[in-house]
Amino acid sequence: MITAPLFTVFTPTYNRAHLLNRVYESLKKQTCKDFEWLIVDDGSTDGTDNLVAVWKQDPGTDFPIRYIWQKNGHKKKAFNRGVKEAAGALFLPWDSDDEAVPNALETFRQHWLSIPLQHRQDFVGVCGLCEDPNGKQIGDPFPAQLLDSDSLEVRYRYGVTGEKWGFSRTDVLRQYPFPENIRGHVPEGIVWSAVAHRYQTRFISEVLRIYHPADDSITFTGKRGRHFEGHHLWANSILDNEPDWFRFQPAWFF
Repeated sequence: MITAPLFTVFTPTYNRAHLLNRVYESLKKQTCKDFEWLIVDDGSTDGTDNLVAVWKQDPGTDFPIRYIWQKNGHKKKAFNRGVKEAAGALFLPWDSDDEAVPNALETFRQHWLSIPLQHRQDFVGVCGLCEDPNGKQIGDPFPAQLLDSDSLEVRYRYGVTGEKWGFSRTDVLRQYPFPENIRGHVPEGIVWSAVAHRYQTRFISEVLRIYHPADDSITFTGKRGRHFEGHHLWANSILDNEPDWFRFQPAWFF
């Protein structure tokens, strides 16, 4: 009987065969091997499928790789597909050009298991910090070394913004899919804010992700003008569901 992995490391990709090796090599260095790598290819035509096939046959690959190709539908559809197909209890999005420190998964695992079992059902996941390839921290720091809170309080009360990285429970994400009837990009805040109304996150002041910014990401492939519908939806969601936070960040609301 095959035991399900703890983590599903999820990578959505679109024509990034020239960068995807960065993820693969970083995963090979992880000290925690209790994961699967799930790649959802959003319609690539650059030979990504052949590259993944080589990795799957490589004797040096010590973790399972699952590859799913779908017709181009943007990141929101790739994310929803990944959540649906995930075998792991914990879902960790990992962009197709980023790295992580070798103990990233181990650190995530330790912090998750340190939450008392009787309280774990109230938490959605664990979130850490990011740095650039030169070792400079990206985004605001958290106000404490360890903070049990939610993404709304962290954003509004503590003013923490910028790149962060963490996992979420797969069963929770299945309750909050991205809307697929919106053209173009749908801001992730629509999902994370909805989750924050019900679940806490453990925020840890540890750098775990090495973020590589790029203009050819799956998020903004194509004409940027197509993305206004998603941002309009997000703005409406903020005004409808987050007015209690207005006094902390009035400029943000305006």
